[in-house]
Amino acid sequence: MDAVGDQQGTVLVGGAAAGSDAQGFLAGLGDRAVIDEVQKVPELFPAIKMSVGRDRRPGRYFLTGSANVFLLPQISESLAVRMELIIPYGHSLRESCTRSKRGFWTGFLLKDCLHQRGGGAFDLQDVVLAGMYPETIQRPAGKRRDAWFSEYITALLQRDVRDLANIEGLTDMPRLLSLLAARVGSLLNMSELSRSSGIPGSTLKRYLSLLQATFLFQPLPAWSSNLGKRLIKSPKIHLIDSGLTAHLAGVTRQSLDRDLVFFGHLFENFVVNELRKQIGWSDSRVNLYHYRTTTGREVDILLEDAAGRLVGLEVKSSATVVRKDFSGFDALSEDTGRQFVRGIVLYTGDQSVAFGENYMALPVSAMWRMTG
Repeated sequence: MDAVGDQQGTVLVGGAAAGSDAQGFLAGLGDRAVIDEVQKVPELFPAIKMSVGRDRRPGRYFLTGSANVFLLPQISESLAVRMELIIPYGHSLRESCTRSKRGFWTGFLLKDCLHQRGGGAFDLQDVVLAGMYPETIQRPAGKRRDAWFSEYITALLQRDVRDLANIEGLTDMPRLLSLLAARVGSLLNMSELSRSSGIPGSTLKRYLSLLQATFLFQPLPAWSSNLGKRLIKSPKIHLIDSGLTAHLAGVTRQSLDRDLVFFGHLFENFVVNELRKQIGWSDSRVNLYHYRTTTGREVDILLEDAAGRLVGLEVKSSATVVRKDFSGFDALSEDTGRQFVRGIVLYTGDQSVAFGENYMALPVSAMWRMTG
């Protein structure tokens, strides 16, 4: 396919015109351009780098595609420090509940609001199972939603992963995705995953990089410090969307009723992705981690801002909270001292409850129905 412009000025890239004469191709686009599927023609990136070097006005090129070019060495080196990445997460539940532009770091810690979505009541399990892709939100549970997920995964694996990896055999990828979905919220154990999948370690590492580059696999890194504490360094397994994860794991509403433990992991995956979306529009620079010591003390999610302040989050798929649910924060507070700001347990109840000076239980709806 040669480069083609649509009525809005977007340029779809994929053929000889862009690859054989990249500088001439860019010159013909004018002062500003949107270039779609840009990862298909890596020859464009050195030309874009030269163009940006000559004219550093921001926003001249808006590059879209289904792969994270920062994870593709032959491309990312060309535009290091010259390009800002916006990850294409699904719809945010907060977007459908409020128009508030309040910054994430302070707004999220405000008082609770109603369990509702767009003005109407909703069921949390249904929301988690549907995920937040616009297409799946509009489809009822069942064949139509499953068909969309299947087609989406097939398109990414057969088109984008194959193009990026330049390989023909991708029969292991769907099975690997299902294995990751079944382990969502757990530590990534490469040796165990290699044995379970039958994929050699070196190949497995490559496959995981490809799944991450195409925005399917989004691990949560472990937090580390110079405190001399022995902390687990393995990331936690998370996929880009809870609905996609449930589909890959073969989970339905009926099976969740019989396996509340897995819903807890799926619920955590949902919360992690909602936080990632909110951080994208936050005025504060916040990074997400998990915290776990070698003795097993852990915090599901750790938020750290540019000043090194830490907020711990525990995700609990229960309508009640007890003091022991805060035990991971005790370890975190001991290890980090003044860095530790507060610990919050997100749960499925409807009351905000204080458990001491810096500990609080909040309904998970506080994430998207904030007031103040």
